[in-house]
Amino acid sequence: MNGVTKAPGTQPANQKQFVLINLLKAGSAQLIVLHHLAFYGPMSDHARTVMPSLIDWLYDYARIAVQVFLVIGGFLAAKSLSSQGPAGIDHPLKTIWRRYIKLAPPFIVAMLLAVLASAVAAAWMTDDSISPPPTIGQLWAHIFLLHGVLGYESLSAGAWYVAIDFQLYALMTLLLWLPSRFAGKQAQAWLAPVLVVIGVIASLLYFNRDADWDVWAPYFFGSYGLGALAWWASDPKRSHGAVTLLLLMMVLPSVLALGVDFRSRIAVAAVVACVLFLFGRARLTTCEGGVLGLVNGLAKISFSVFLVHFPVCLVVNAVFTRFVSEQPQVQALGMLVAWGTSLWVGKVFFYWVEKPLSQAMALSHRPVVVGPLAKKNVRVTG
Repeated sequence: MNGVTKAPGTQPANQKQFVLINLLKAGSAQLIVLHHLAFYGPMSDHARTVMPSLIDWLYDYARIAVQVFLVIGGFLAAKSLSSQGPAGIDHPLKTIWRRYIKLAPPFIVAMLLAVLASAVAAAWMTDDSISPPPTIGQLWAHIFLLHGVLGYESLSAGAWYVAIDFQLYALMTLLLWLPSRFAGKQAQAWLAPVLVVIGVIASLLYFNRDADWDVWAPYFFGSYGLGALAWWASDPKRSHGAVTLLLLMMVLPSVLALGVDFRSRIAVAAVVACVLFLFGRARLTTCEGGVLGLVNGLAKISFSVFLVHFPVCLVVNAVFTRFVSEQPQVQALGMLVAWGTSLWVGKVFFYWVEKPLSQAMALSHRPVVVGPLAKKNVRVTG
């Protein structure tokens, strides 16, 4: 993690952070990397002979960490879309477009890295985790985050999640926009949570029980919507009655869904939503050093790590297959090397790809101040 020069304009992280969210993001990102290390590539097959229980656990259960990201995603989406409460959205298409230009540019760069990594790995090993050269249609589908719904094979292990995250944000945006179209301002504050909880119930009781829906947002909206309800219920300005009602809207669908069809992923999502309700808004001042600084740093680069870890792990697998002994201890060391390298490359990717692209896209949509109007703080949009 050390030794990477920060890009120009980087500011110290000496500010108040959502400490619990950062902790959950940092830990969950590590579990996802380790799950993919256990799931893909030959290193884990060799290492399993010396640590079978650990590899099996990572293989079978670490992927449930995705639920943490889904709940946090809903929590933060509610914060950004309706920070003062679930009011309507005036321009849903602009809001959805802003989300796309935040997600897509670094994602596209990461997919190109995945294509390159597959080509390198194919020269040194043969493995099912290596993707064949992509078709033009496959590339375009990834650019528009439609690879899953169009039936194209993902170019990287985490590609499906980025597309789903975009769908979920778009769906949440539309659910918050609808009340402004069909209800007065007083009704909007409650109609939006009602629409969200209807979506949660439909997801948990129907869509999430049918794997054929797993390329569409409704399959995952149960977890995402629980996160949004947790944000609204944790608002300290709400009355006790309003908080109680929102909590019931959050808890009862989860209990009902688990009673009808127990799924560990939904149980994890419900627990995370409850924890976020209790502590999700807590902030602490963090700095560059110390445990909190480390957690904040890992959380900050978690999306970049998520994007680039699979190509990194693929190349490390190929190197240890082609050039290193197959002894289990050595291959286990290779898994550690892949894990550490994923974090380092993720940090480089954040500072030199994700963050600059995000700033460039934000600048391109910033209102411009021109001429003598600037002295009066009058903004003219382009």
